[in-house]
Amino acid sequence: DVAKWHLYLRDAHLHTTLAEQFYPLLIGNTNTITEDQMMPILQSISVKLGGGKRQVPLADLLPMQCQMDLIDILEEYQRQL
Repeated sequence: DVAKWHLYLRDAHLHTTLAEQFYPLLIGNTNTITEDQMMPILQSISVKLGGGKRQVPLADLLPMQCQMDLIDILEEYQRQL
């Protein structure tokens, strides 16, 4: 959320970056992904704001419910692999 705007990762061109970061965890791990595994990835992805004047970690822009939804989505995808 940015000023209560709900932005899609696809619209911010972050969906591919996230997929590339999470995929190795999903295929190389028999356990489900945890918040402890997810957070460093979200922290490492910078989102440019204000035309690139400021960069903020993606983790700071995702509400907690969205982070939990992401874990659920990743778990479901992993089960289908």
